[in-house]
Amino acid sequence: MTECKPESFAFQALGSRNILAAFDGGKLTSDGGGLLLREVEDRFRFVERFTQCFTDHRDPDLIEHTLPELLKQRVFGLCLGYEDLNDHDQLRHDPLLAVLVGKTDPLGNDRSRATDRGKALAGKSTLNRLELTPVRADADSRYKKIVAHLGRIEEFLIDAFVLQQSTPPRRLVLDLDATDDPIHGHQLGRFFHGYYDAYCFLPLYIFCGDHPLCARLRPSDIDASCGALKQVQRIVARLRQAWPGVAIVLRGDSGFYREHLMRWCEANGVDYVFGMAKNQRLLRILGGELHEAKMQFEQTGVAARCFKDFRYRTHKSWSRERRVVGKAEHLAKGANPRFVVTSLSPEQFAAQTLYEQEYCARGDMENRIKEQQRALFADRTSCATMRANQIRLYLSTVAYILLRCLREFGLKDTEMARAQCDTIRLRLFKIGAILRVSVRRVMVSLSEAYPFQALFRQVWNNLRQLAPLPLPFRSG
Repeated sequence: MTECKPESFAFQALGSRNILAAFDGGKLTSDGGGLLLREVEDRFRFVERFTQCFTDHRDPDLIEHTLPELLKQRVFGLCLGYEDLNDHDQLRHDPLLAVLVGKTDPLGNDRSRATDRGKALAGKSTLNRLELTPVRADADSRYKKIVAHLGRIEEFLIDAFVLQQSTPPRRLVLDLDATDDPIHGHQLGRFFHGYYDAYCFLPLYIFCGDHPLCARLRPSDIDASCGALKQVQRIVARLRQAWPGVAIVLRGDSGFYREHLMRWCEANGVDYVFGMAKNQRLLRILGGELHEAKMQFEQTGVAARCFKDFRYRTHKSWSRERRVVGKAEHLAKGANPRFVVTSLSPEQFAAQTLYEQEYCARGDMENRIKEQQRALFADRTSCATMRANQIRLYLSTVAYILLRCLREFGLKDTEMARAQCDTIRLRLFKIGAILRVSVRRVMVSLSEAYPFQALFRQVWNNLRQLAPLPLPFRSG
């Protein structure tokens, strides 16, 4: 047959030279650095462990894409910046992504149907079964037969954190926060939130450092602390099972200083530091320090802070007296008082240290939530049902676990040791490469013009030095 000549595109000339471009370069990919993701998965096997949270009712003799392959395709796609299922109708042609997924036929030449040949990976209609399969589906269901068990996924997030700790920690700080997840359709659970001035979900996050332990999607017509105690009980029980002697501290803003949370912590040997909403009674108690901070500011013109440590109890809502630390701060715009309530003693943390070092450190968790939402599309919750959107949130969270693991172990001792996920993607993954597949090997020729070759080499060396972890894993 006559070979078709590829269409060429003429661009502005370079001096006397014409510039022509054509899609005739062969099997090229823009994600050559994605091979590093495969190394992380090979060492920690996060996605394979995540597979244990699903039940696949499909007939294994009739499928071409196994459950681990589907999950890897979806999670690696998020890591590489492909947020939509629609993207995979083009990505299924990408032989490098097929290599990352583990397809032994990365060119798709041996697909059973002629129309699928050249497409090694699954399309969007197959991948959406991960999200859209109802909880009661079984082998007799017609199309959607891959059931996600949300309880197992909740346990997986904790176990993935435990897996990455080489030594038992002495103290763990669990940060709680609720954030807005704006929605633009008529999804189940859609409500208007006055504070965020938008229709949104109100997911609950719990982090330990930069490790996600909980990512629970919720409607927005609830209190920020709704359901937090149940999640805290579950997480604390699992952490104490792994490390019986570990000290645990809960930390959150004023949306979480609720009597039931504080009372449970006091009864179960868990410490807490929560922000408190100010009221007239608290402001009167802090009045002397507020005046002193104002005087210091007027004398120096520099923001001034004073702290007061006192015991406090509400008239009705609290069951006992508790320690409260007040920050009296005066800025150019005026007074800025803040309060925190804690079970930590003054002997452990003085008032200023408690506020500035213990409480304010919770702000880093907000950065991690933004990182997951913006770089890994945790807010891409456009499915019709809460269950499907919750699974999407979990897929994003697993992608975040992979990238933070790459950051901790692969980027260790490099200038990008604290880089955010989108920076990691841009500098490490987005590398032009040519793929050549033969009977005996897969050759990936990375671009010689790639500017971060030394960094890539160091990350590769760091990952190769890690011993693979055994697969047996607690799955709930």
